[in-house]
Amino acid sequence: MESPLQERRAHIRHKSFLQGRIYYNNRRATVDCIVRDINDHGARLKFSDSALVPDAFELYIPNRQETFKVHAIWNNGTEVGVAFEHAGIPSADTAGPALGAANLAERVARLEREIATIKRRMEALPVPE
Repeated sequence: MESPLQERRAHIRHKSFLQGRIYYNNRRATVDCIVRDINDHGARLKFSDSALVPDAFELYIPNRQETFKVHAIWNNGTEVGVAFEHAGIPSADTAGPALGAANLAERVARLEREIATIKRRMEALPVPE
């Protein structure tokens, strides 16, 4: 018999405290949340009040300027566990080396864009005298 506190996730999530916003109903409805745990496959979202969210929606993380299509795996009222939809592409763990390499190339390109944005912001900072 499985312990109720036993980890059931296949992929470990990293602790986070990121602002998030979910969009649903053709982006006509939004709810703010906090992204508490995250990895490449999913996240745990925390809401200030009990949230009635649909099974599928978009998650926007402003600090990372990323939007993910997600579907709810579990919901206990104030927290929702979601899995990221990767445009119909299976995860690198099950897709084999070709799709794993494509996923890696996509992640590297995204990180390079983030680095370029950070460099531009740093160059715009005033130089102390």
